[in-house]
Amino acid sequence: MQVVVLHDLVPDDAPPDLLDTLVQAEEVSSALADLNHETTALAFGPEMEETAGDLERLSPDLVFNLVEAPWGLGRLIHLGPALVECLDLPCAGCSAQALRLTSNKPKAKDLMRASGLPTPEWITLRDMGPVQASDDLYILKSAWEHSSVGLDEDALVPGDPDRLRIELARRADRLGGACFAEKFIDGREFNLSLLAGPDGPEVLPPAEIIFEDYGPDKIRMVDYRAKWRTDSFEFSHTPRSFDFTGEDRELLSRLSELSRQCWRVFKLGGWARVDFRVDSSGRPWILEINANPCLSSDAGFMAAARRAGLDLPGVVGRILDDGVQRVGASRPKVQTV
Repeated sequence: MQVVVLHDLVPDDAPPDLLDTLVQAEEVSSALADLNHETTALAFGPEMEETAGDLERLSPDLVFNLVEAPWGLGRLIHLGPALVECLDLPCAGCSAQALRLTSNKPKAKDLMRASGLPTPEWITLRDMGPVQASDDLYILKSAWEHSSVGLDEDALVPGDPDRLRIELARRADRLGGACFAEKFIDGREFNLSLLAGPDGPEVLPPAEIIFEDYGPDKIRMVDYRAKWRTDSFEFSHTPRSFDFTGEDRELLSRLSELSRQCWRVFKLGGWARVDFRVDSSGRPWILEINANPCLSSDAGFMAAARRAGLDLPGVVGRILDDGVQRVGASRPKVQTV
């Protein structure tokens, strides 16, 4: 099979969260080669017309989509699969529609709430009405950008409407423009990874983020430093754990079922990850859905996959099979843009 690995065009001076895209593309390409597929890596952009021409010239049997932030903008994450779909080429991973919806976090939370999925309360600058002054903390987040962009301990703000309004406006540029405030759930943090399979999505072994040596005055949250600053306290003191006691059996079962519901509600495909916080009463809350989490060998998704006995070629093969099986949905042929 001829496979194009479509990935972001990343400048040399890009931040670590974007540079990791190239590592991911290289490792996925290597895994495809191990599976005896002919592979071509192709950067998306900067001109979509050129990328479209390259895709038509290569005429692959399938495109493996790893595009995360065209031109450095997470809000454009859907453009990669959107172009592939317009060219009527099979695509492994989520559809453009699923990627756009899950990446717009407030819109995704709207759908979660409408579907009965638990997600923390939130507000935007356009909707400040329901907020009453309280001692609750709110965390300021980007509406579009992932990888904890702009997230640090200063992003936690008391639940005062006037203060929230000021801070949302002040931090908007740092958070990639559109942003929102979400009620902070002080508790445990879990990541559940899902992988397409012949009988539907498989929930891989759940992971909990452990906040080691976090004193009472240090906020337990996975911020940008914890994900990307390898020399930081946060990076070295937030390991993931797959070891649980019998007391967590019911909770883990609930998290797995909620993850499967997210897959169905958002019509996900290929692979995905759902992030949770669990409050002091044991109630889970969905923070967000990542419809194309990183597949690099050192990322959380592959850690969960290895725990399930899968290596990267095994994961990539499953994603590839899912993409082939979903080819049956007819799409209108359109002219190259």
